[in-house]
Amino acid sequence: MKVKVVVHEAEEGGYWAEVPAIPGCASQGDTLEELMNNIKEAVEGCLSVEVEEPKRSDKDRVLEIVV
Repeated sequence: MKVKVVVHEAEEGGYWAEVPAIPGCASQGDTLEELMNNIKEAVEGCLSVEVEEPKRSDKDRVLEIVV
């Protein structure tokens, strides 16, 4: 799986990164290598969270829309 990561230089030194496709998924590191390891772990953690399927009744409809 490929995801885009936005890397920022931290004011206090080192780096921090965020994953725009996964709101709230971010990490930091003192070096780019450490940051890459940390952000990969963060993505895995964010994607491994189990989300319960919404309960639906017979009257509910599932629609797909384009935004």
